[in-house]
Amino acid sequence: MSIKRARLSPDQSRLAAMEAARALLIEAGPQAVTLKAVASRIDRTHANLLHHFGSAAGLQKALAAHLAETITASIGETVEAARRGEEGPRAIVDMTFDAFDAQGAGALASWMLASGNEDALDPVVEAIHRLVDRLAGSALSADLAELIRENTLMLVLLALGDSQLGGPMAAAIGLPRAKAREIATRSLTFALMQEAATIAAQAEV
Repeated sequence: MSIKRARLSPDQSRLAAMEAARALLIEAGPQAVTLKAVASRIDRTHANLLHHFGSAAGLQKALAAHLAETITASIGETVEAARRGEEGPRAIVDMTFDAFDAQGAGALASWMLASGNEDALDPVVEAIHRLVDRLAGSALSADLAELIRENTLMLVLLALGDSQLGGPMAAAIGLPRAKAREIATRSLTFALMQEAATIAAQAEV
């Protein structure tokens, strides 16, 4: 007796595919994120996934967008918590670095660039842009808004580079593996201290 597949709405089916693709990315790398592999993991047909994403490149672009949205949402929440003194700068750094390394975002970005699928990274850039605009928009001065933009650029580039070459580079120049995270943490700590000083100064007026 055959078991019927559970009926899912288009949105539910797409989300299930994204979660399966994310799991495959973490487990086996970006080359494992294929329509066939994802369809098998969620008990759907190749045709069903083809209908949703159009191609393997479309699936990877959707995965990049999904990762960008979930990761930037988490980072945004952590930044706000750090502003309130509930989290330290290192929590922001670790979350960003882990997103590019342990969660596979860096490997996916490199894979898509190498395969000529450069426009697939557009959703990632757009999600980061939205996050920066939101954080900078709540800054207390133009200088602090600029500091937020500079630190975001520094953090994303450091995290991406660390996910690709962090281990070999640190070993080659005799530094601890976590040195890039320490550098990013120092910079973020300075930015948060400047913001706190501005808040204190405004409170005294």
